[in-house]
Amino acid sequence: MLSEFDLIKQYFRRARAGHAILGIGDDCALLAPTPGMHTAISTDLLIEGRHFFAGADAGMLGHKSLAVNLSDLAAMGAKPVGFTLALSLPGADPEWLEAFSNGMFALADLHDCELIGGDTTRGPLAICITVFGEIAPGHALRRAAARAGHDIWISGTLGDARLALAGYWKEIALDAGALALAAPRMHLPTPRVELGRALAALPIAHAALDISDGLAGDLRHILDASKVGATLDIDALPAGPALAQQPLALRRRFTLAGGDDYELCFTAAAADRAAVLAAAGSAGTPVTRVGTIDAQPGLRLVDAAGEPVEMDVQGWDHFTGE
Repeated sequence: MLSEFDLIKQYFRRARAGHAILGIGDDCALLAPTPGMHTAISTDLLIEGRHFFAGADAGMLGHKSLAVNLSDLAAMGAKPVGFTLALSLPGADPEWLEAFSNGMFALADLHDCELIGGDTTRGPLAICITVFGEIAPGHALRRAAARAGHDIWISGTLGDARLALAGYWKEIALDAGALALAAPRMHLPTPRVELGRALAALPIAHAALDISDGLAGDLRHILDASKVGATLDIDALPAGPALAQQPLALRRRFTLAGGDDYELCFTAAAADRAAVLAAAGSAGTPVTRVGTIDAQPGLRLVDAAGEPVEMDVQGWDHFTGE
């Protein structure tokens, strides 16, 4: 049976050059920050039965565990540097550990983000990752920087992750083809690191965040922090390819308040529309302009014709489960 230290050595310690002066093996890792740069730090905790299904595919879970943290760095425009992993396991299953670490490291290597330390223990399956990035002073994308007249933009597409969840829960009747098309967005989200860095480097984006709990709820964080309001065209929201085949009412509900999208929502001056599209093109990520920041507080919804739409939508809350 694997010991804690054998487990770390076999599945998580890697003989490769990285950002750390001192990595896995001591009581602390040592990082040498790039002179003149600020450090960005974020932590996410994923618990079996709450954030992912029991028996979830280990490789996809390894990817998603890191992806949700990298998405936070993307929302700030930060470059990934390294991360720590705290892992609670019901048992040391070699097949599970191999798949989980492979899924995690495949994404880490894509972004040159090094595992520098962490902890393992026996217990219910839970995964906690803390990620470290760097950003030039004055370039971080923050929630409190939206201004009246700014455009609201969304990266990628929304709603397919929520559609997949609805299919798994039997909340709606979803055929096997639609579920197969939607499921990768739930299990293998793409952190928009390149787009976030491109927007922050210029800089052309002002306020930004990643959409994890549904656009309607997450956008309100920007509005509250910036003390502004917004008008959102719900029919401009880019539905994922599976959701795009569903009825209008479902498309509106899941693009607006689906959750688990891990796309970026950001604001930029109307004069910078061409620059935003150019930055998105350089990052290989489509973006869609979906609304406007207003001086008047509150979130207003309109349809494609500009007519008001009444919808009762909220973001996901981890304590109420709504």
